[in-house]
Amino acid sequence: MDTPSPWLDADQQDLWQALLTVVIALPAALDRQLQRDAGISNFEYGVLARLSLSEGDTLRLSDLARLCDSTQPRLSKLMDRFEARDWVTRRPDPDDGRYTLATLTDAGRRKLAESAPEHVALVRRLVFDPLTAAQRRHLETALTRLAATVRGELEGR
Repeated sequence: MDTPSPWLDADQQDLWQALLTVVIALPAALDRQLQRDAGISNFEYGVLARLSLSEGDTLRLSDLARLCDSTQPRLSKLMDRFEARDWVTRRPDPDDGRYTLATLTDAGRRKLAESAPEHVALVRRLVFDPLTAAQRRHLETALTRLAATVRGELEGR
C-alpha cells in the first residue's frame, strides 16, 4: 500500500501558489486603494456594503460578523468607530434583546457611495476583466465551494 506524499504535486503547487497570491495580494491592493481614496480599509468598506445590502440597512451584529468573516469583538470595536463617525447606529433587537442591531445611517450610505466608484473600478480591473464570462462562472462555483468548506472548518464542522 502506497503512503500518500506529504507534498503537493506540481499542479497542486501551481494552483496553491496562485491562490495564495490572490488571497494575500488582492486584499492588500484593495486596502491600499481604499485608504488612499476614501480613508477606510477594505474590511470597513465591506461592513458598510453588507449593511447597505440588508433589509432596512440593518443586521444583527452576530450576523454581520459572520457575513464579514469577522469576530464579534473586532466588529464591536469597528462599530464604536462607525458610531463616532455617525455611519451606524446600534440598538437592542426588539424581537430578542440578547442581540444588538446595527443600522447604516444616511452619513454611512454617503460614505459608501463616495467610496464605491474607485473601489468598484479596481475590483472590476483585478477580478472580472481578466476573465471570460465562462471563467467567472467556474470561479464562482469553485470559490463558493471552497468558502463553504473553510467556513465549516472555522465553525468546527
